[in-house]
Amino acid sequence: MKTTVEIKGKLRFYLYLPLFFTILLILFNILLYRHNITDGILFSGLIAVYFVTMQLVGRKSRTQLLNEMINFATRYATVQKQLLNEMEVPYALLDYNARLLWVNDKFTEITGKEKKYHKSITTVFPSLTKELLQKDEDVYAVNLELGEKFYRATMRRIYFDSLTEESEIVSLEEGSEYLTALYLFDETELNQYIRDNREQQLVAGLVYIDNYEEALNSIEEVKRSLLTALVDRKVNKYFAEIDALVRKIEKDKYFIVFRHKYLDQLKQDRFSLIEDVKGVKVGNEMAVTLSIGIGSEGVSYNQNYEYARMGIDLALGRGGDQVVVREGEEVSYYGGKTKQVERNTRVKARVKAHALREMLESREHVVIMGHSISDVDSLGAAIGVYCAAKVLGKKAQIVINEVTTSLRPLVECFTEERGYPADLFINSEEALSITNHNTLVMVVDTNRPSYTECPELLKRTDTVCVFDHHRQGSEVIENPVLSYIEPYASSACEMIAEVLQYFSENIRLEPCEADCIYAGILIDTNNFVTKTGVRTFEAAAYLRRAGAEVTRVRKLLRDDMTAYKARAEAVRRAEVYRGAFAISVCPADNVESPTIVGAQAANELLNIVGIKASFVLTEYQGKIYVSSRSIDEINVQLIMERLGGGGHLNVAGAQLTNCTVAEAKRMIQSTLDDMLKEGAIADK
Repeated sequence: MKTTVEIKGKLRFYLYLPLFFTILLILFNILLYRHNITDGILFSGLIAVYFVTMQLVGRKSRTQLLNEMINFATRYATVQKQLLNEMEVPYALLDYNARLLWVNDKFTEITGKEKKYHKSITTVFPSLTKELLQKDEDVYAVNLELGEKFYRATMRRIYFDSLTEESEIVSLEEGSEYLTALYLFDETELNQYIRDNREQQLVAGLVYIDNYEEALNSIEEVKRSLLTALVDRKVNKYFAEIDALVRKIEKDKYFIVFRHKYLDQLKQDRFSLIEDVKGVKVGNEMAVTLSIGIGSEGVSYNQNYEYARMGIDLALGRGGDQVVVREGEEVSYYGGKTKQVERNTRVKARVKAHALREMLESREHVVIMGHSISDVDSLGAAIGVYCAAKVLGKKAQIVINEVTTSLRPLVECFTEERGYPADLFINSEEALSITNHNTLVMVVDTNRPSYTECPELLKRTDTVCVFDHHRQGSEVIENPVLSYIEPYASSACEMIAEVLQYFSENIRLEPCEADCIYAGILIDTNNFVTKTGVRTFEAAAYLRRAGAEVTRVRKLLRDDMTAYKARAEAVRRAEVYRGAFAISVCPADNVESPTIVGAQAANELLNIVGIKASFVLTEYQGKIYVSSRSIDEINVQLIMERLGGGGHLNVAGAQLTNCTVAEAKRMIQSTLDDMLKEGAIADK
């Protein structure tokens, strides 16, 4: 077969240049004929000789030139191939199906695969799948690991459809219109430097003794210095093992600094210091507990300290006896397994009462709201705040979007006939229309903005107060002017009852108001069975003196037959998981307050022998509500936090979205398995 090579471009112009000169000479010869025929004939002969000579030379030169060009191109391609083959960067060429077509020497060296190895790249790097290579990007990079080496792999597509678009004998399969060039860059040393730099970064920490005064007061005076010395020794010895700097900044506070590489070690140890310190006994009746806040991943040392301070505030707000680690925006919790120690002093309640009074006096209008799907505790606390505002002559309104069956008997006590304003209870839309920057927004029985009846309301004012008894999580109401969060309290109504005693000497509760607040305590303590302390009964006694009637409250809290049957059905459906966890589903059909019924069913399941924690799932308004309860052996609050919820050691809950009841049940079972394996929850 004869191959024809056509020359183009500037080279073609140079090869045809003699022909152009010949044409010019012919034109000149024509002019010469007009002046002298003899000279024209002679010049024509010279032109003919010149043309024939140039044709002969051109033919010979063209053949030599083409041969030289081919030889040069061949040698150039050989050099290119040799350079590519000997290139220090590992290089491979892949087809559309991720098979290896060609690799250079360096790629062979690091992978141990021969040049004849034409299997899928996935057999070398499992994470480089066919789907990854076929994604819609011409250039992209991924991180790979091979043995003890780390590589950054850059993939670049090489399209070759233009090479065959005019071919009549070659066609491409659909979807195979490109090859993939793979480059590997060894970043093992770089990653090591990054890791070393990160490990050397300083982490700030704060260690507080939760109950310093209470523990000292529980022993003889001569032994107090010994107790303090033993706690100091425990703290210093624990952090000395990680080469930490420990400085005592107050009698019950420590500041610590250590390198980041030891943080994972402390996490794996689950900060055993908080358990070791509880074992310090020199005759003290009360065990010493610690709260620790750790801050890291900040852009500066000052920011790490701020993270540590936020962490310690969060640990104390959650009841103490735990560690809160804040790494940038990520927050993790350790400890917090034991019940919070109730403080008998009422100094804090008195201080908060005076602060609340000042806030109310500075505002003409008060909007009170609890959590969505309000319960009796939320309503009772709101009524208590309303009573405080009424004493000062301030207009107060309560936000309730939905009055459920359990709330209706209580809400009906506050009618115009009994002297209460017609607009005492309003919905979210009405609240938004009347709230401005001068309005005091009072949040009770929750400290999460997303859980409130109207989260947008918090953005309408600069004055927000929070009264709650739930442990704080990573989501909190930002910048409240007054925050009173006591996780040891049984209910928000107990806190409000304490505050009302110090709020004003002129305050007088109406019987229905006292009933409502008393009912909140009754519901959240499960008839004074759960989370009750001395102050719980003192608050109940105050409300009893104010006119609360136990019989009247009991009648207000009675269930209808549908709710009672739903609760019984939830108990009947209960399944026992791992021999200690009761998991059930509460029916929501024809039940006006299914979430409350689910909580009641969770309480009922604890009456079964051998059940250490109960979980009742209720599907309502597109969400799965989980109510969890325990007596004292399992910390359900830690379990619910894994699911995005929270609460207390014995009473907690969560709201799950985008899942079915069956999936939610599997999530709970999986969480229990993981936490039991980790030791995050354990039987006492």
